[in-house]
Amino acid sequence: MIQNISKLWICSPALLGTTLIMATATVGLTPQLATAAQSDSEVIVEDLSHVEKTSFQLSEIPQNQENKIDLSVDSKQNSNVLSVDKLAQAKKKPVKSQVTSVSQLSDVQPTDWAFAALQSLVERYGCIAGYPNGTYRGNRALTRYEFAAGLNACLDRVNELIATATADIVSREDLATLQRLQEEFSAELATLRGRVDALEARTAELEANQFSTTTKLQGEAAFTLAGVEGDDVDAEIVFNERIRLQLVSSFTGKDKLFTRLTTGNIGNSFADEIGTNEGRFAFDGPGTNDVVLDRLHYVFPVGDKLKVTTMASLGAHHFYADVFNSGLNAGGGATGAMSRFAERNPIYRLGIAGSTTGVGFSYKLADAIKIEGGYLAKNGSDPDEKAGLFNGNYSAMGQLVFQPAKRFKFGLTYVNGYDPGDGTFAWGGTGTDFANLNDTGARRINSNSYGVQAQLDLSSKFSIRGWGSYTDVDFRGGGDAEIWNYALALVFPDLGKKGGLGAIIAGAEPYAGEISPRPANFENDTPLHVEALYKYPINDNISITPGIIWLKSPNQDEDNEDVFIGALRTTFTF
Repeated sequence: MIQNISKLWICSPALLGTTLIMATATVGLTPQLATAAQSDSEVIVEDLSHVEKTSFQLSEIPQNQENKIDLSVDSKQNSNVLSVDKLAQAKKKPVKSQVTSVSQLSDVQPTDWAFAALQSLVERYGCIAGYPNGTYRGNRALTRYEFAAGLNACLDRVNELIATATADIVSREDLATLQRLQEEFSAELATLRGRVDALEARTAELEANQFSTTTKLQGEAAFTLAGVEGDDVDAEIVFNERIRLQLVSSFTGKDKLFTRLTTGNIGNSFADEIGTNEGRFAFDGPGTNDVVLDRLHYVFPVGDKLKVTTMASLGAHHFYADVFNSGLNAGGGATGAMSRFAERNPIYRLGIAGSTTGVGFSYKLADAIKIEGGYLAKNGSDPDEKAGLFNGNYSAMGQLVFQPAKRFKFGLTYVNGYDPGDGTFAWGGTGTDFANLNDTGARRINSNSYGVQAQLDLSSKFSIRGWGSYTDVDFRGGGDAEIWNYALALVFPDLGKKGGLGAIIAGAEPYAGEISPRPANFENDTPLHVEALYKYPINDNISITPGIIWLKSPNQDEDNEDVFIGALRTTFTF
């Protein structure tokens, strides 16, 4: 029928006016027919989209002469014109069969009642803010799902108003409109909400498993101009370098695999010239620019309170335990203290060596209490006799950490060690020869070490740190020794500018207070270590650190002349 009407309208403007008038009369009969006429008119417009539009206004048709319009048509214009009788017969057919419901439309047009109704609700209740770019495209057609999304927002907004006891601002007419829209778009709303639920579930799954395996490269290069001065020391000024490249990989987002390569030509600093490990640089290492794998660690959490560190190479207690010296302790890096001794209490160095393997943990007992512990085997990868994980040199540590206030913490530390008699007892490159038991012969050694250390941050720019430890050594077959060390540090974070660091450290590196039986050349004078440094950051990646170390009574003998070590360190980090 619609196609026939389209042909009729094409044939005659007069007949077109008659049809529009009859349609207007029909609208007044019933609300259903009015709705049908509106929907039907949209379909008619679609059918006429390929026809050139006739230019006239409905107001030009005389409203009081519906039955007097001349319906005569020139047969030359169109031979397929319908008669008025046929048109009247077509009018008697059920109108509802021609009405296209909103639920049958693929898009919601700006001319649809539903579009206008939703637009009115949006303007009154502000349920749609617009697109992310700040625009509201209210004059274009919407897909049924776009329309349903807007309708759902208005439903939520009205429900919110009702829930907050402001329902009086929602009129009954608007509620009726919402109900009708909800019925018309029930399928789309259900689908939309189902999709939202599915998206929320997928989003939650992605958030829980969003991490993918990643590896980051970290690098540090240190250039050092250094020299040593003393009456008993004969050494020249040197220029050294050391480079570290570290890969940090993660497989879950919470774990870390550390793989580090190191090369350099600093060696043991000036230990050979001074005759003792006192004053060795924190950042010394390889001496022939050989590339070595000096760290291979895997750190992972177990639950929310426990963190485990497994060490396949370069195992040391400070990698998993708190050492109470932030800023100065750089894990052997070139961004903290100038000397090994000033980095941390040497008690954490017992058992350390390049081939050391082991495991450590840190467990949070309460908000202010942690327990930390670990086991290191210096020759854990060596299957020979007096070696391996449990038959060679080992160091087992336990530590309680207390932090009663945000700016104050202290720890109590215990280390049990064993050396099978191959001269591997050592303080990790610190202390006098006697403290490292280098002159005691090939005797098996049991040791028990006790330490206490603390850090008090008086402000964000001033901190006091200190430590002390005592080691009781038992020689298998007879004999014993006592080893002491202690220090006090004044630290000035952000000195001069953000990222700057000033520090003064004074104390005694590990020394033997007593050895029984005494070696022939044993002296038990207290050696003194005083160090001052200032790290000045050029930018976030480059810093320059001048520093000086004064050693009094080196190798615990006051007859030895004082030694001064000076260094200018430039560090590049990336």
